[in-house]
Amino acid sequence: MRMNAPRCLFFSVFLLFAVGASAQQPGPPVAPTSAPPASPGIVLDVVVTAKSGVPESGLQQQDFTLLDNKVPQPLTQFQAVDGRLAPIEVLLVIDAVNASYENIAYERDQLDKFLRADNGRLAHQASLVILTDTGVQVQEAASSDGNAMSALLEKDLIALRTLRRSAGFYGAAERFELSVNALRDLIKRAAPQSGRTIMVWISPGWPLLSGPNVQLDGKEREHLFSEIVALSTALRQSRITLYSVDPLGTADIGTRTFYWQDFVKGVTTPNQVQVGNLALPVLATQSGGAALNSSNDITAQLQKCMADLGSYYQMAFQPSAGAQPREYHHLEVHIAKPGLSARTLQGYYSQP
Repeated sequence: MRMNAPRCLFFSVFLLFAVGASAQQPGPPVAPTSAPPASPGIVLDVVVTAKSGVPESGLQQQDFTLLDNKVPQPLTQFQAVDGRLAPIEVLLVIDAVNASYENIAYERDQLDKFLRADNGRLAHQASLVILTDTGVQVQEAASSDGNAMSALLEKDLIALRTLRRSAGFYGAAERFELSVNALRDLIKRAAPQSGRTIMVWISPGWPLLSGPNVQLDGKEREHLFSEIVALSTALRQSRITLYSVDPLGTADIGTRTFYWQDFVKGVTTPNQVQVGNLALPVLATQSGGAALNSSNDITAQLQKCMADLGSYYQMAFQPSAGAQPREYHHLEVHIAKPGLSARTLQGYYSQP
């Protein structure tokens, strides 16, 4: 069967994902010299908020019920965390691939206000990340000095390159590929951390590449499903909570603003897959973070992300063995006290 140009491009992109994923597979296991420590299972970082959106502290383990595919699970660990004392690193990502030069200039001014607030004292160690058509540039050492980071940001943006985009579908596919590869690279960098990583991606998001005119065959869906499983698992194992902050806010209400919500539900089989399942706000929501697009006040949106770190709950459970690898498990956390809601990782895929 003859494949049209967009289909060919999809296939090449997904083949690249498959090759990239296979390159990350570990080699033959090495026999340990001593018994490894018992695994706590799956660790969840849970933010509990009232209707005001302010994180709620002071809850006890008995206030929580964790459901895995609607089945209550016993907790193997539980603790209320004072975020001021917890090992947390923040990555602030400026996306110059999916935003215009004018938007990037506005982002820089807003980020400057955030970094210089409170006399430049940041609550957590943070690093600046700039995504361009040449890849990701990461600040060499994390810092809690917001004033120094602001000066560094201004220096880096002077030489900032924007992507020379191709028009139409090809340009969109190119930006999609650059963006998802950058996310994969940042997850690798964060993996060695012993605590949590908060990744705040300031961007309108990469192209959804989904709709009635976009058709995928079986091989393409399988490649894409493997990428979804790999990214979901890597985010979970690295304890990364992803936030997307849309610099356009409500100034650009349309399909882009709401269409991503059609892809938030976890994908269980390859035949359900669409490219939109890898959209930035989708991954952010599924990780337990948030997709913030109701305002272009980036400074306030960043402060909202940081407020989630003030008080949260860490819990763990032992997942049941899946009937088969890559079986999707939906997670829910219910709070016994009325008026409170919990936000955490929305699901995971069983491993071999």
